[in-house]
Amino acid sequence: MSDNNHLCLLGLIFLSSLLTGVSGVNKTHVFISSGEDVRLPCNNALHDCTSTTWLYNRFSHSEAVELIGLGIKKRDIERHERLSLGSDCSLNIRNISTENHGSYICQQWTGVNGKHQKQGPDAGVYLHVLHVSSSHTEISAGLSVTLFCRLYSYPRVSCGDPGRSERIHLFWVNQAGVKSDSRYQISSSSDPCIISLNKTLLNEDHNREWRCEVTHRDQVKTSVTYTVKSSVSLFSLDSVHLSIFPAVIVIIVEFVVFAAPTVILLQIICARRAERKDSQQPEEIVLNMMSE
Repeated sequence: MSDNNHLCLLGLIFLSSLLTGVSGVNKTHVFISSGEDVRLPCNNALHDCTSTTWLYNRFSHSEAVELIGLGIKKRDIERHERLSLGSDCSLNIRNISTENHGSYICQQWTGVNGKHQKQGPDAGVYLHVLHVSSSHTEISAGLSVTLFCRLYSYPRVSCGDPGRSERIHLFWVNQAGVKSDSRYQISSSSDPCIISLNKTLLNEDHNREWRCEVTHRDQVKTSVTYTVKSSVSLFSLDSVHLSIFPAVIVIIVEFVVFAAPTVILLQIICARRAERKDSQQPEEIVLNMMSE
C-alpha cells in the first residue's frame, strides 16, 4: 500500500512540475565554474526538510528527475554520491561539471497517512556553468592557440543581447584586468553563449593568466582563470642557454684551481728525475773503464 502511495506522490510531483511550468516558479540564477562545489537555495523550505523534494530538468521535452524525495537522497541516480541536502534544505553538489547545468526545482509536500499535498509555490534555480577549454592540449611558443569560454545554461540564454532582462555577458580579461589587447583577437557568439580568444604565444607568455568572466545584470557572478603553461621547454630556451654558460665557466675555474697545480707538480718531479739521471752518467762511464 505504501508503494502505491509513493507512486501516486511521484505522479503528483511530475504533474505539478509540468502544469506549473516556469510561470509558477520563483526563479533564482546561480552561476558557478566547472569543478567547483555549489549550493542551490530552497527559498520555500518549511521548518522540516522531510517535506522537501528536489527535481532536475535539463531538456525542455524530458521528464523531471527526482534527486531528493521528502528529504531522502535517491540512490539510483548517476550523481547521488555528489549530492547532499543542507540543514536549510538547500541542495549541495560537489565537483560541478557542464552536464550539471539546468533547471532545479524545490518543492514542499506535507500530509498524513500517506496523503500528501504540495505546499506553496515552487522554488526554482537555474544553474549556469562556466567552462574554459583550449584548442591545443600541448602548447609552445610560436603556436596560435584559441581559448573557448562557454556558459552552459537551461533554458538557453543569449549572451550580449541588451534587450533581454537577464543581461548576461561574457568577457575575456588579462591578468591586469584589461578587456582589450592589440595582440589578441576576441570573438563572441550569442547562441550558444560562447566567447573565444585567439593568440600567438610568445616566450614571455609563459605563466601568463587570462580570465573569463560572466556578468549578470552588470555584476560579475563567476570567472575561470586559464594559465598558459608550456608542455615543451621552448619558453625557457633562453634561460637554459644562460644557465649552461655559467656552468662552463665554473668547470674551467675548477680545472685551473685544482688541475693546474697537479700538472705543474708532475713537471717538477719529472725534471728532477731527469737531472738525477744526467748526474749519474759520468760515474757509470768511469766504472766501466776501470773494469776493462
